[in-house]
Amino acid sequence: MSKNRRNGMLGVGGQRNNLSRRALRGGGPQGAGNGGEQAAERKELLKRMRERNRRRDDREQDTASE
Repeated sequence: MSKNRRNGMLGVGGQRNNLSRRALRGGGPQGAGNGGEQAAERKELLKRMRERNRRRDDREQDTASE
């Protein structure tokens, strides 16, 4: 296919965007208010993991004492 320079399209797929390394690794665009949501999710995940580990440790102690 020929390149049509008027509308900026290359072939059928269009023009590629230049992506930063952060974007390639799954990080979204950096902007105001973007980090707070991810930090809250991370805190919630850590809280769930600690609680699960605490329950598992409690069960292991209960079975060891019996």
